[in-house]
Amino acid sequence: MDYCRLEWSQVANSVYYFPVPDNNSDNSWRLSRQVNRLELRYGREDITLEIPGKARLLAFREPSCEVTKVSFLSGLRQLLEGRSVDGEVAVLVADKTRLCGYPRILPWVLETLTESGVPKERITFYISYGTHARQTEEECYRAYGEVYGSHRFVHHECLQDHIFQLLGVTPRGTRVEVRRDVIESELILSIGAVSHHYFAGYGGGRKLLFPGLAAKDGIYANHKLFLDRTRDSLAAGCWPGQLEGNPLAEDLLDIHNMLPDYLSIHAILDSSGKPAQYTFGRNYQDFLEVCRDLDRCYRLETAEQFDLVVASAGGYPKDINMIQVHKAVHNAANLVRDGGTLLMLAECADGIGSETFLPYFRLGGWQNTFQALQREYVGNGGTALAMMEKTERINICMLTSLSAEICSRMGVSKVSAAAVQQMIAGHASSCAVVRNSSLLVTGRM
Repeated sequence: MDYCRLEWSQVANSVYYFPVPDNNSDNSWRLSRQVNRLELRYGREDITLEIPGKARLLAFREPSCEVTKVSFLSGLRQLLEGRSVDGEVAVLVADKTRLCGYPRILPWVLETLTESGVPKERITFYISYGTHARQTEEECYRAYGEVYGSHRFVHHECLQDHIFQLLGVTPRGTRVEVRRDVIESELILSIGAVSHHYFAGYGGGRKLLFPGLAAKDGIYANHKLFLDRTRDSLAAGCWPGQLEGNPLAEDLLDIHNMLPDYLSIHAILDSSGKPAQYTFGRNYQDFLEVCRDLDRCYRLETAEQFDLVVASAGGYPKDINMIQVHKAVHNAANLVRDGGTLLMLAECADGIGSETFLPYFRLGGWQNTFQALQREYVGNGGTALAMMEKTERINICMLTSLSAEICSRMGVSKVSAAAVQQMIAGHASSCAVVRNSSLLVTGRM
């Protein structure tokens, strides 16, 4: 199957994309009246479903695949050109939920730094956890490869008050406290994937420094901007792919302007989670250009909605836990009509992924949760609130390893693979399928 060739279909003034079978393959991928067999990712496996021919497969443009060691080294050498590094070097990497080919490229980064005269003992890798939990040693080796065992890695902890330096306070009141050892480094190099984010607009780039290496109170103050306290609602501007009019993203821009100069290696991932391209950036405008490239691949402009949307979160690590899965739910839910159903395939092998998410579902509903977060924003409260907003509007069913009790607490129904197939058969006339809803974003309805 050639996932990069696309056939276009014009339906109800909206453009949809779907893969075209190779000459040697059958026609099961074409949208027709036949029943199509479609594989959707679930954890590290595939689940095969029979999709009625009338169902619409909503897909995206795969980014071009041009990653080679030669091109990577060339780009990084140009980025470092003219810089003599006599002091400490801080290399920022994301955690296991936002990987971007680190085992492959970190040795290339070290090779280039060595060429520039930087000895091993002056290079420190910082894992930008933000408020995420620390990874196990096994997870770190899997995430970063052999470099993890041979070089110094610092596991960021957002509660260690003594390690931070205050850089200022934003107009919205966010205290910008970032690790002092990183701030004082002569060279700061961030390496991470740029992605759509359900309330920050885009993830990656500037977020590796803040909130990735920031103090907890500042992180929560920024996240609290997801709440519109004047209207007692979630902020309308907080949406994937939206920066203008997004109070949280605008606060992040104010924060970026307080940060020390840093260089970036931005990745765009393909639908399998592998880096399709790396871009080498010196400033915020370079980050914005990568965001535009991301939109050209994964943004679909459509106002059409369906009675049933069947979506995979994209498999591991996109469905590693419920906190990560919510991003995929957020994207797919936008395609579901009021009162319709979202069928989400998401394993959640690591469970919820947060200790501060489920407790909000015991507060008695959306309004009580909103008021509690207004008083004190903690952890993944905003994610819980966003989930409640969806379950009030649509029905959400999940094929997942989460327990039925936990699903019920979230307002979600746990279903079997057989039940998924039956529900698809019953909604053939108004059904859409999204193979990776962690990637495919649409404009807000």
